[in-house]
Amino acid sequence: MRFWDSSAIIPLCVREKASDAMKELIKHDEDIVVWWATPIECLSALSRRQREGVLSPGGEMKARAVLSVLEATWAEVQPTEMLRLRAERLLPIHPLRDADALQLAAALIWAQETPRNLDFVCLDQNLRQAAL
Repeated sequence: MRFWDSSAIIPLCVREKASDAMKELIKHDEDIVVWWATPIECLSALSRRQREGVLSPGGEMKARAVLSVLEATWAEVQPTEMLRLRAERLLPIHPLRDADALQLAAALIWAQETPRNLDFVCLDQNLRQAAL
């Protein structure tokens, strides 16, 4: 089981440079854990790609269908007061945006504050650095 950031989910939905690597990861461990707001972050990313012309309207529909299949199988870390407080504590320590602080806090909550030997799948360099 791995915690997946939305940056790693998107290459499962649309063809990107990291798609093969992400598909290989999920092939060997289909148990995905995500933050509660990951579906919104992914839909935002897909809509932005369509608006920018990177994805055709049909391509966006296909990507949303893949996302829907993934969403039906993954587990979500729910928003709680503890998670919000954990994210607040991360902000002065790491140069994270609000959503990234919530992602990392969710991963830490999932890992029960002991992330050693647990995988955080993330393609965002800044968030990955904070996770390390």
